Amino acid sequence: MSCCDESTARVPDTDVSRRAVLKGATLIASVVPAVRPTPSRAQGKQIKLAYCSQLLCGIPYEVARSADLYKKHGLDVQLVYTRGGSAAMQALIGGAVDYAATALDVAIQAYVNVGADIRRFAVTGRLPLFALVTAPKTAAQIRAVKDLEGKTVAVSALGNADHALALFLLKEAGADASKVQFATMGVNLLEALRQGQIDAGLVQEPALTLLTKSGARLLVNAMDLADARKYLGGTYEFMGVAVRGKEAGERRAQMIQLAGALAEGLKALRSMSGQQLMAALPREMTTGLDTKEFGDILLRYRDSLYPETVVIDLDAAKRVAQSLIAGGLIKPDANISGLHDTTIVRG
Repeated sequence: MSCCDESTARVPDTDVSRRAVLKGATLIASVVPAVRPTPSRAQGKQIKLAYCSQLLCGIPYEVARSADLYKKHGLDVQLVYTRGGSAAMQALIGGAVDYAATALDVAIQAYVNVGADIRRFAVTGRLPLFALVTAPKTAAQIRAVKDLEGKTVAVSALGNADHALALFLLKEAGADASKVQFATMGVNLLEALRQGQIDAGLVQEPALTLLTKSGARLLVNAMDLADARKYLGGTYEFMGVAVRGKEAGERRAQMIQLAGALAEGLKALRSMSGQQLMAALPREMTTGLDTKEFGDILLRYRDSLYPETVVIDLDAAKRVAQSLIAGGLIKPDANISGLHDTTIVRG
């Protein structure tokens, strides 16, 4: 699972047809070996693109939708909102949607561990949506990643991307991971950290902003490009679009159009205000949020989180695979070279 799991998804409940598609997706995916998806061959027909409904992940897709960039490139795209990246990938594998946008760790695990015949051809995110932060009351004692030895660190679940990233960071810091106790707490770490029930944890936004305001110490912010270069060795391929491998040939023209629309979305979002970025999101996704605060968060991170182009960065992809190996989520000899189709968009 990725950071964009069922607990972090903010799924708009506005479109019955979308919900109907997703109700069947899990059932379809559960019998994948017996399913032979029927390709939608005709250009101009509506295509379904699923993504995890996590706000930071979805910005490029929603900007392209709200600015009619899909239509500009000759496409009728229906965004399908799933409860997590794994659900989006299941919908793709099972034939319920035409494309799936997920974090790379989801695609790698589907490709390597399940044998899913998928091809990833465009990228819209280049950093993981996590930060490693202390509780306010442990900020004075924990000043670096190695200081986590003997401490309790909260993650969403063992084996999730945040756990794998924590293990990778510990390894890079020369820390003994066996001396760290991991507490699995879902994604609701904010209050446990604020109250000092755990020593440190991996959080997302806006939890990071709230914690640092409360006196917590930021150890590693993987959402910041400078920290990613320092602690991860560079960018870390994240959100991107995949298609079923058997359909890649006949969908090639469509894939080029979709990549072009998303590339324009990435370019457009770099000049938008926080208010404009929030306005691009479905209203149902932003209900209950402090939209001014979240708009400011988007402005703070957009140049780090979102690449200038949709070109796949194979070096960044290798870093993701290394973190999954460190977390025991894929085997050390796993080969992901066939997952990436670099012919659709060239650098």
